[in-house]
Amino acid sequence: MSYNFIYFDLDDTLLDHKAAEASGLRDVHQHFSMFDGSDTQTLIDTYHDVNSEQWRLYSQGDVTREQLQQNRFEQTLQRMDLDASLFKEVGDYYMQCYRDHWQWINGAEKAYQQVVQYYPVGMLTNGFAETQRLKFKKFNFYDSADHVVISEDVGVLKPDPKVFAHATELAGFAPDDILYVGDSLTSDIEGGSRFGWNTAWFTSNGDHPKDHKADLVFNDFEELIKFLGI
Repeated sequence: MSYNFIYFDLDDTLLDHKAAEASGLRDVHQHFSMFDGSDTQTLIDTYHDVNSEQWRLYSQGDVTREQLQQNRFEQTLQRMDLDASLFKEVGDYYMQCYRDHWQWINGAEKAYQQVVQYYPVGMLTNGFAETQRLKFKKFNFYDSADHVVISEDVGVLKPDPKVFAHATELAGFAPDDILYVGDSLTSDIEGGSRFGWNTAWFTSNGDHPKDHKADLVFNDFEELIKFLGI
C-alpha cells in the first residue's frame, strides 16, 4: 500500500527514551547520598512504576502537569522510605541528566533519513512540550519534518482522537493516506487505527493476538524500509 504522509512517534520509536531515563536515574542515584543504602535498579524500577501511573492519571485528567512532576519523584522517594521533601531537587537534577543521554534507537536514524527522501514526514508525540522541543532541536527534526505535533500543545494526550484530528489537518491528507510509526500499542497503534490511520508498530515483544491491529509489526528498522519499498 502507498502512503502520502508518514508520522513518527518520538520516544522509544526514534529516540531511546528508556535508556536515557535509566541512565539519568543512575546519575541521580550516584549524586544523592540518600540513595547509598539502596541499589540503582530499585530506583529505576520504582520510578518507572510511579511515573507510568502518573502519566496514566495525567492522560485521564486526574492529575495536573504540576502534580505529575511532583508526584513521580515524591512518591518514588516515599516508596523507597527516603526523604520525600527532596522531590524537587531530585527531579530537577534528573531532568538535567536525562537530557545528556538522548540518543537514537539503533537503526532509526538511518531509516528516518531514508524515509524523508521519499515522503513528507511529521512528528507526533506525548511528553512535556518544552522537553520535546529540545529533542526536536537537538536532532534537527524541525528541519527534516514538515509538521511537529506535541499532544500537550493540543490540550489532550494520545490516544485522544483530537490529537490525530489535528495532526491529520496539518498533514493535509485523508486519514487513510497517513502511516503512523510508533511503539505504544494503546497510544500509537490503537489510537491511530481508530482514527483511520495506517500504523506500523515498532516493538521487540509483540503481542501476537493484537498484531493484526497494525499494518506492520517490526523490531528492526530495515523491516520498515522494506515495507515501504524504498
